[in-house]
Amino acid sequence: MVAAGGLIAYPTEAVYGLGCDPRNGEAVRRLLAVKQRPENKGMILIAADFEQLVPFVEEVGPESMAAVHQSWPGPFTWLLPARPSTPPWLRGDHETLAVRVTAHPLAAALCRCCGTALVSTSANRSNQPPARTATEVRAHLGADLDFLVPGDCGPESRPSQICDARTGRLLRA
Repeated sequence: MVAAGGLIAYPTEAVYGLGCDPRNGEAVRRLLAVKQRPENKGMILIAADFEQLVPFVEEVGPESMAAVHQSWPGPFTWLLPARPSTPPWLRGDHETLAVRVTAHPLAAALCRCCGTALVSTSANRSNQPPARTATEVRAHLGADLDFLVPGDCGPESRPSQICDARTGRLLRA
């Protein structure tokens, strides 16, 4: 499904995610249209492990990378320098890419099954509350999805924190 350009919704640590294959520009643009989100904002990628993120990002200094790796798996998103080959539909107007190694067992299993990191944005239209249940996802996005992975979201009450790995600056608490 994902490899063929499909859009999928799945539970994450705090909310349902909406995702697709990050290398498929058509799928990412479709996801952005469903979200009503501009491409220039950039996307978040989730992965089962750091190796799935390596094709998209470059590492920063050893001290900074130690902090990144210590926070994973978990609900902590880091901005890392995007590789020159990282498509603009992922990084938007930025030189960085937001990435996370997920601690949610279903989301991690989905990444392993697909063999790649996945685009992961909250399953909602822009400026609407994120969905926390499969029922909410179906009600608001059902017609736009190709597949819905049922399951419980994790215990986090808010979307992941976002921190710039180059500077240590917290961008979203």
